[in-house]
Amino acid sequence: MTKKPHILFLFSDTGGGHRASAEAIIESLKLEFGDAISTEMVDFLKDYAPPPYNYLPEIYPDLVRIPELWGVGFYVSDGRRQARIMTSTLWPLVRRAARRLVREHPNDMLVSVHALANSFLLRALGKNRPPFITVVTDMVSTHALWFDRKADLIIVPTEIARLRALEHGMPPEKVLVVGQPVTESCSAPPGDKGSLREQLGWPQDKTIVLLIGGGEGMGPLAETARAIDESGLDVGLVIVTGRNARLKAELEARSWENPTFIYGFRQDMSCFMRAADMLVTKAGPGTIAEALNAALPIILYAKLPGQEDGNVTFVEQVGAGVWAPEAPQVVRALTRWICRPAERAQVVENCRRAARPEAARTIARILGEQLGMGLRS
Repeated sequence: MTKKPHILFLFSDTGGGHRASAEAIIESLKLEFGDAISTEMVDFLKDYAPPPYNYLPEIYPDLVRIPELWGVGFYVSDGRRQARIMTSTLWPLVRRAARRLVREHPNDMLVSVHALANSFLLRALGKNRPPFITVVTDMVSTHALWFDRKADLIIVPTEIARLRALEHGMPPEKVLVVGQPVTESCSAPPGDKGSLREQLGWPQDKTIVLLIGGGEGMGPLAETARAIDESGLDVGLVIVTGRNARLKAELEARSWENPTFIYGFRQDMSCFMRAADMLVTKAGPGTIAEALNAALPIILYAKLPGQEDGNVTFVEQVGAGVWAPEAPQVVRALTRWICRPAERAQVVENCRRAARPEAARTIARILGEQLGMGLRS
């Protein structure tokens, strides 16, 4: 009996996007190849990194609550020279852990969806190794640590990210522009808003504004929601606080003028986006990709300096939304789109044009080709 190929996915829960991207690709591998390929996910930081690096997933939410400091760290460490110095300095500290990970998880292919995994694991693998594929999960402002020339293939979400890869010395033939991988449910056609709202219990006669603060409920979510509610706009508010239980309780204790629905972390955001009319969110790449697929106009009210800076530029350049970092600016953007339906319709069309709903499926096929697999009939 022929042994089925096994793919090891390297991720870590420093932000929601890495795990989500890996899960989306694994889902697509199942859809494309059935049970012909086996997969495994390893949180390389939490499960293998030595202290204090193994605590990064746990303290990440606290780190990003000081965005200015995070941005300084990103830009100071970004660059080919800085990346080489960083990996060379840390290698003696992580060498044993990296080699143990490789030894304990035999595989036929490694797929990294986290910038910190690439150089260390490639070094631990040595010369006689399986294919190593990097799937870049930052949309535009991609850190130098994503790009190691020893990788067999670098898959990026945008053309701007491809240019960044070339600037960091990647050979052009190793870089493919595919899009941001999201789950199959987030890649489906928009569907009927009325039916979705009926299922969710949302009003049919209101403009529905969906507010998201990412998995950790980041940014001035409460302040922005209050400003919209007090603006006089006749809207319905849907607020998703993620894992931020304190914020959820704070919002639930408030009296709202408009119909308001408050949720914690959700697995069915694709339904929320397809039922809403406009999105107010931080500039996370996964959320932006899902909104584009749902043809949902985007108002970006917060960003994480560094890897999310370019996401704002991207959204504005493709005409899919606007940058509104202050609550009054958010209200003005909503008012404009409500009062100018033709303008909002154009933004919806721009979202459709910029969307790449097949990204996860395409990545799955690429991985299968690298393994010499045929598609499931």
